[in-house]
Amino acid sequence: MNVRNFSVRRSVVATVAAVTALALAACSGGGSDADADKPSGPVTVKVWAWYPSFQKIVDLYNSTHTDIKIEWTNAGAGQDEYTKLQTALKAGKGAPDVVMLEFQELPTYQLTKHLVDMGKYGANDLKGQYVDWAWKQVSTGDKVYAIPVDAGPMAMLYREDLFKQYGLTIPKTWDEYKAQAEKLKTASAGKAFMTDFGGNDGGFMTGLMWQAGSKPYSYDTANPSNIGISVNDAGAKQVMTYWEGMVNSGLADTKAYGTTDFYNGLGSGKYVTYLAAGWGPGYLASVAKTTAGKWRAAPLPQWTAGGNAQGDWGGSSFAVTDQAKNPEAATKVAMEIYGAKNTDAWKIGIDEAYLFPTATPVLESDAFLKKKYDFFGGQTVNDVFVPAYKAILPFSWSPFNSYNFNQLTTGINGAIEKKTSWTAALDTAQANVTQYATQQGFKVQ
Repeated sequence: MNVRNFSVRRSVVATVAAVTALALAACSGGGSDADADKPSGPVTVKVWAWYPSFQKIVDLYNSTHTDIKIEWTNAGAGQDEYTKLQTALKAGKGAPDVVMLEFQELPTYQLTKHLVDMGKYGANDLKGQYVDWAWKQVSTGDKVYAIPVDAGPMAMLYREDLFKQYGLTIPKTWDEYKAQAEKLKTASAGKAFMTDFGGNDGGFMTGLMWQAGSKPYSYDTANPSNIGISVNDAGAKQVMTYWEGMVNSGLADTKAYGTTDFYNGLGSGKYVTYLAAGWGPGYLASVAKTTAGKWRAAPLPQWTAGGNAQGDWGGSSFAVTDQAKNPEAATKVAMEIYGAKNTDAWKIGIDEAYLFPTATPVLESDAFLKKKYDFFGGQTVNDVFVPAYKAILPFSWSPFNSYNFNQLTTGINGAIEKKTSWTAALDTAQANVTQYATQQGFKVQ
C-alpha cells in the first residue's frame, strides 16, 4: 500500500543510517526466546497497521476467533511507524507481534534479523495463492518473512469527457501518449496537461522505471553484505529522458503529489490523465469527487507496441517481529487477517480502504473482477488492473530504501527546478547511493 498522504514518503535519512548500521551488526545476531512459555488460553496478538477502516477488520477478526484476540495500534503511517518500530527493536522491547510493512522496507528488517521466518509455522502453504513476483517480495527460498496484503499495479486513468472534447484517442504506447499530449496542448491552448509528474514520490517514479525494465538493485538477504547498485541503468534513464522532454515541452505538469494544487488539477480538468496504482480508483474518487462518472481506466502505455511490461507502485504486507511472545499465533494472524478466504475482510478492504488485493483467489473472484465503479461510469476497472498485476516481473529493493528514495526525489526535483539534466541527476544518485552503501559496510558489486 502506498501511503495515501504522500508526504510520509519523505525520508528520514538519519534514521536509515542508524538502522542500516544496526542491520549489519546484526547479521551474525542470535535468536529469540519468543517461543517460551506460550499461554494456554486465548492469545493476545499486538498489531501495528495504518490501513483505512482497519478497526472494522480487527473487530471482524476478534468476533470470529476465540483462540486469538488482536490488540491494534495505529503507530503512524509509513516512516512515522518505521521510526517507532526501529526504536523498539533496538531497545529489545515495545515492538508489536505483527507489523504492517511496505514491500520496499522488508529488506531492512530482514537484514537485522528482527523478522520471524513464518515458514516454520506454515506460511509456505500460502505460496500458491500469490503470483510469483508478489511472493518473492516477502520470501527468500523457503523462508517467509511477511504475508502480502495489497499491491499497486499501474494503469492510466483518463477523463473520457475531456478526451472527447479535445479529440484525443487512448494511447497504447508512450510515443502515442506524447503525441496525444501535443494535440491536447494545442486544442486546450495550453490550459490542460496530459498529466502531472510527481517528482516528490519515489514509489511513483520507481513504478514507471520498473515497467521499463530497470533493476536498480541486486540484493539477496541470503548474502546480506553484498549488493549491486544500478539506479542509473538504461531503463531508468529511458523513463527520465522521456519525462524530462514531456515537462520541458509543457506537456506534463510537476505539482507535488498530495498537495492542494495536485488535487485541484485532478478535479478541475487541468490533468486529463492520472497514471495510477491499483489503489488509485478509490483514492481518486476521494480527492476529485466533483468529477464522478467522468473517468475511465485503460492499460498503461507501453514502450514497445504490443508489449505487456508492467510496474508496481506501492504494496504492503504483514510481518511477525522477533518480540512476538507467541510467533505461531502471530503468524496465524498475519496469514488470516487479510487471507484469501476472508471475503468479509476483503469486502471492507476493497470498498472502504481502496486496497488492491494480492491473493489471486480474491483477484479472480466475481466480487472483485466484476465490481462496477460508479465513479468510473460503471466501468469494471479491475479488468484493467488485474492483468497488469499478473504481468509484473520480480523486482529487488535495497536495505536502505528510504535513502534511495531521498536521493531519487531530491535529484529529480532539483533537475525540474533548475532545468538541468534528469539523467545527470540519476548519475549523481548512483554515486551517492554507492558511497552510502560502502560507508554502511556493504560490499558493492
